[in-house]
Amino acid sequence: MMCNLKKPVGVGAIGAGLAALSALPARAQEAVAETVVLAETVAEVVPVMDKGDVAWMMTSTVLVLFMILPGLALFYGGLVRSKNMLSVLMQTTMIACLMMIVWVIYGYSITFGGSTSPVWGGFGKLFLAGVTPDSMAATFSAGYVIPEYLFIAFQMTFAAITPALVIGAFAERIRFRSALVFAVLWGTFSYFPVAHMVWDVSGYIFNLGAIDFAGGTVVHINAGIAALVAAILVGKRVGYGKENMAPHSMVMTMIGAAMLWVGWFGFNVGSNLEANGGATLAMINTFVATAAAAVAWSVIEGVLRGKASMLGGASGMVAGLVAITPACGTVGPMGAILLGIIAAAACYFFVTTVKHRLGYDDSLDVFGVHGVGGIVGAVGTGIFSAAVLGGVKGDDYSIASQTWIQIQSVAITIVWSGVVSLILLKLIDMTMGLRVSTDQEREGLDTISHGESAYHY
Repeated sequence: MMCNLKKPVGVGAIGAGLAALSALPARAQEAVAETVVLAETVAEVVPVMDKGDVAWMMTSTVLVLFMILPGLALFYGGLVRSKNMLSVLMQTTMIACLMMIVWVIYGYSITFGGSTSPVWGGFGKLFLAGVTPDSMAATFSAGYVIPEYLFIAFQMTFAAITPALVIGAFAERIRFRSALVFAVLWGTFSYFPVAHMVWDVSGYIFNLGAIDFAGGTVVHINAGIAALVAAILVGKRVGYGKENMAPHSMVMTMIGAAMLWVGWFGFNVGSNLEANGGATLAMINTFVATAAAAVAWSVIEGVLRGKASMLGGASGMVAGLVAITPACGTVGPMGAILLGIIAAAACYFFVTTVKHRLGYDDSLDVFGVHGVGGIVGAVGTGIFSAAVLGGVKGDDYSIASQTWIQIQSVAITIVWSGVVSLILLKLIDMTMGLRVSTDQEREGLDTISHGESAYHY
């Protein structure tokens, strides 16, 4: 914390000062007193940058990058067939890199550019105009700030991972260039506006009063709905439902899932923007909700199928992480456990039953886990944030009112992402084409798109 160091003032000097002040006319004494009060007021509002907050936020930013590379890349890579392993790694990597560049050119401005618009931030910070190492961004505590470059970098990692989540829906059959173009366009027209609406003080959803601590709507529902639309429009994989399409490496998937869990502490706890008690609440909730969801998924699977699989355990972990994301800063640990259990049950039902009944091929269950888990988490936030259920919201908090606001925020995100995704995918299909040919799909995207193979036998 910053401090001002001054030479000690002796008692004699203080006495002389008081004597001089008492010798002044009454009006002059009042003027001096007013000046002192004004100086004290100004001193109180001088922004303070705490090095502990800065260090934690730098760590959180790197942890979210760890979620993407290697976490998400390995998690998704292990779930596809071996002939498509490299394609998933490349898509995840290149989408993340492209979105980082796009974010600093115009994404940050569209999201947090200072506009009073309820749906976009404007062009005030295009190319990071006006941002310097001395620029500061406010935290949640009055008078405390962190460097704006740090806030930009932290939010940049969110913008990088969200479009990368979507690729799991059309894995093993999408053209590489089409995937990249869709990611950039979707980030521009869906992620940035939704992030502005939810997290900017001028945003429409923000001003509804919705609670989304770390991105339940912005990241998971947004990406999940895009994934559902993409899975339907791109169509099923060749041989879907007839050929063996089991994950080629559950070891890779488990390693990726574990990395996601570790990195998620940057995602959730970092969203507090400060290293304080609020951060510790988000931290413990990220532990227990995830653990509860993993156990619940395995119990459900064991009861219904007779065996608890590693794929189920990893899926439960991710479902719990997704569900606690919007709620981690406002619910208590007991509420987090219940939220994790509910999310695991809901996601399991969608992944094992709803998807097959409706007949869409969401290759890596992006909608079933991120979309459904995000919806459960966002709505559950309104319920479990209440003090009577262990949350931090007391006094005049209304579960019914807040839950209705949460439902509205979910509905807005679903419609926005769904419409934008539909339009963009149709345009790309008409101009570049979305899918590789049947023969190319059977050969595998590793050799077709990248001229390499992940494994040599």
